Amino acid sequence: MNEKLMIGWSEADITPDSLGKKIPLYGQYYTRLATGIHSRLKTVACAMSSGDHSFINLSIDTAGCPRQFVDRLKEDVAKLDSSIDTSKIFVNAIHTHSAPSLAFRVSPAPGTGVAASAWDKLRDQMLTPEEYADFAIPIIAQNIVNAWQNRAEGGIATGFGEARIGHCRRAVYSNGKAEMYGDTTRPDFIGMEAGEDTGVEMLFTYDANGKKTGMLLNVACPSQNMESTYQVSSDFAGATRELLKAEYGEDFHTIYQISPAGCQSPRDLVRHYTTEPDFWHADGVPVLAARLLAAVKSATPGEIDYAPVMKSEVMEVVLPRRRASYVDYKEAQAELARLTAIMPEDQAFEAFCAETHANEKIDGPGPYDSKLHHFVLIKNAQAVIRRYEDQDASPNYIFTMNVVRLGNIAIANNPFELYLYYGQNIKARSKAFQTFLVQLSGNGNYHAGYLPSPDAEKFGGYGGLIINGQVGSDGGYKLCDITVDAINKLF
Repeated sequence: MNEKLMIGWSEADITPDSLGKKIPLYGQYYTRLATGIHSRLKTVACAMSSGDHSFINLSIDTAGCPRQFVDRLKEDVAKLDSSIDTSKIFVNAIHTHSAPSLAFRVSPAPGTGVAASAWDKLRDQMLTPEEYADFAIPIIAQNIVNAWQNRAEGGIATGFGEARIGHCRRAVYSNGKAEMYGDTTRPDFIGMEAGEDTGVEMLFTYDANGKKTGMLLNVACPSQNMESTYQVSSDFAGATRELLKAEYGEDFHTIYQISPAGCQSPRDLVRHYTTEPDFWHADGVPVLAARLLAAVKSATPGEIDYAPVMKSEVMEVVLPRRRASYVDYKEAQAELARLTAIMPEDQAFEAFCAETHANEKIDGPGPYDSKLHHFVLIKNAQAVIRRYEDQDASPNYIFTMNVVRLGNIAIANNPFELYLYYGQNIKARSKAFQTFLVQLSGNGNYHAGYLPSPDAEKFGGYGGLIINGQVGSDGGYKLCDITVDAINKLF
C-alpha cells in the first residue's frame, strides 16, 4: 500500500526595490536599467514527500538559475533545516528578461558575456548579481524551508488544457539560412523552422478536505512578453499566478514550468500581430495570462489521489559538448580579423547599442537589437575560437537531473533552452500518462544556453550557433534517450 502524500507550499517576494541601486535587467546583449516595476518578482516552492521519497520544486522569477546560485542556495537550506535532502531540490526559472541576474562570479576573473565591459563600467551604480544573490538567496532558502515545514496530508489530480501561447520564432529562407524573429514578409521566406505546442500540462494539489491548494503549470513558452522593456516584471507567468489566486483564493500557489521551448516565444510571426497585441509590450501580458486562466478553468482534473506512487531519483547526466572543427576554427580566425579590421570590438559595441536604442524609439514591435550586427558577428567568431581551444580539455557538459514519478505522471528537468523538437521526442516515448519536462532547471558545469535541433544547427542564426549553447543535436539525442530511460524505469 502506498504511503500518504504530504504537500507543502510557500511563496515569497524577491523584488529588489529597496536596495538603493539601479536594477539591471538581464537577458539581452545590451544593458537595460529598470525605470520602474511592472509586477513583483516571486519565488514559489512546493515540497512533497511520501515515505522515504521527497522532492521540492521551486520557480524563481529570473532569466536563469546558474550553478553557483543553486549550490549556495542548497547550502543555506541545509543550515536552516538539516532534515531536507537538498539533492531533491530543483529550481526552475520562468525566464523573464525583466529581472536582475543571479549569475554572480565565483572568482575575480573578468566576465565573458557579450556586454561584460559595459556592465563592468556600471557596477558601482547598479545592483550587481552578487548583491542581488545576497538579497535573494536567504529569502528563497527560507521559502523552501517554509514549504517543507508546511507539509500536510494532501492529494493530487492531473489536468490538461490548451492555450495559444508559444509560437516558433525562427524564420527560414530559401538560401538555407534562418533568423530568430526574421522578416516573414520577405519574398525568399519559405516557412517557420518548427511547429508549436498548445498543450498545457497541469498538476493540481489539494488539502485533505479536497480544496485546491496549488498547481504545477507546464507550458511550452518562456515568460517573455516584456523582454525588451525597461520595467521589472514577472511577465505573463506572474500575471497568471495572480489571476489564479483571484480564482481559487490567496492561498493558492502556482509554479510556472517551461516545457522545452528554446525555439518558441509568444509572438505569431506569420500573422504579423494583426489579430492581437504584438506581445513586446505590457498590453500583451494580461492577454496571455487570460488565455492560461481559461485553459486552467476549462480543464477537468482527474480523481484526487491521496496516496500516489512516488519515486524521486537524482542522476548525473554527461553529454558531449558541441565541437568546433579545425576548419570552423580557421574560418572564425579569418572572420574575426576581417571584422575587427573594419571596426574594433569596442567601437562595434557602441554602434550596436546606439542602433538598438534608436530602434527602441520607433513605435512598433521588437526585436530592437540585430543579431546580424557587426558587434554580434565579432562575438560569434570569438565563441568558435574559444570553443575549439577549450573543447579537448573540457569535452563534456555535465548536469544534475531530477526525475520524479508521482502517480501516473513524470517530471524531469534539464538546464537548457531546449528546442521543442526534443521535448516532443521525450513526451512521445515516455510511459507516463503526462510528462512534465522542465527546462532552465538543474545546474551544469557551464552556462547551458540553447540546445538546438538538427535543423537549427543546419540553418544557423541566433539560437543555432556555438555561441548560443554548450551542447549540439548529437547531445540532444543522447539527452532524449537518457531522460526517456530514466522516466520509464520508474513505471
